[in-house]
Amino acid sequence: MNLSPTSPLRVALIGYGLAGSVFHAPLVSATEGLLLDTVVTSDPTRQAQAREAHPGVRIAASADELWQRPDAPDLVVVASPNKTHVPFATAALTAGIPVVVDKPLAATAAEAYALAALAERTGTFLSVFQNRRWDNDFLTLRRLLADGELGEVQRFESRYERWRPQLKGGWRESGAPEEIGGLLYDLGSHVVDQALVLFGPAVRVYAETDVRRPAAEADDDTFIAITHANGVRSHLYVSATAAQLGPRFRVLGSRAGYVKYGLDPQEAALREGLRPGGADGQPWGEEPEHLWGRLGSGESPLTGGGVPVPTAPGDYPAYYAAVASALRTGGPAPVTAEEAARCLAVLEAARRSSREGVAVEM
Repeated sequence: MNLSPTSPLRVALIGYGLAGSVFHAPLVSATEGLLLDTVVTSDPTRQAQAREAHPGVRIAASADELWQRPDAPDLVVVASPNKTHVPFATAALTAGIPVVVDKPLAATAAEAYALAALAERTGTFLSVFQNRRWDNDFLTLRRLLADGELGEVQRFESRYERWRPQLKGGWRESGAPEEIGGLLYDLGSHVVDQALVLFGPAVRVYAETDVRRPAAEADDDTFIAITHANGVRSHLYVSATAAQLGPRFRVLGSRAGYVKYGLDPQEAALREGLRPGGADGQPWGEEPEHLWGRLGSGESPLTGGGVPVPTAPGDYPAYYAAVASALRTGGPAPVTAEEAARCLAVLEAARRSSREGVAVEM
């Protein structure tokens, strides 16, 4: 693929729902060296929204138009429903077009490894959008671990909880297997990926997946326990039915523990229409001091234990900056398909564990 050293890389975005409109389109547009060239959606309302938010963007009603164009895009971003991830990624890779796929990359680890193999055969870039590796709390925790502030980590607790007692509808809450809905594959993709990045491969997985809300079809309250090869135990919670939200992170080590409440502010900012490097003049991804986590031992942070730890700014823009750099230089993807496959293997083991009531050896 021949890229101009001076012209921006033209990006085609497939899908303009939540993922496409709130995350990918704004982040692509804010990345130096990338140009949001085309949005693919057949929905007239979403077409109008894309044109209003991104003047000059081209609209395509079908992804097939991308593969038939003489001026193929320099990058395709797949932000459409989960069941379309593999077909669209396969089409892009077969056409020799670099591709970013929103998580989860696929329904199974086997499908993810097959996509990785196709990318290798065609010599085509493939990456997975695991944006929460650039959450403020995750970046802060990585810094604390690198500095040895906690000592030897023994237990990692991670929660991504919400209070949404009413169903919203749509494919994300569908119980149809082909839709790949439910929280296990949605928020679970984030918390499992973070645990594997921090503490390495899993050797045992146990899970409890429940359907709590009336008329719900897919899991909306899920717990995953991972035993890592290095002995760390990760306890991961994802829920839409948590009436009281627990700490985002509670990390216990031989020297100290780190507890952090509250979610990274970047998603809320993007939903409100704020943009990285925008005209509002506000620093991107920063949170106020009263939300900082606390580091210490012997007493709960809620009763004054520990000392406040400045939270690193969240940095979702870093993902697409790394993608642009990799496409220009031939460098590595910021998140690889193989990493996504290892995450999916844990999610598959969790689903089996919950169904059979057993711990699954990896």
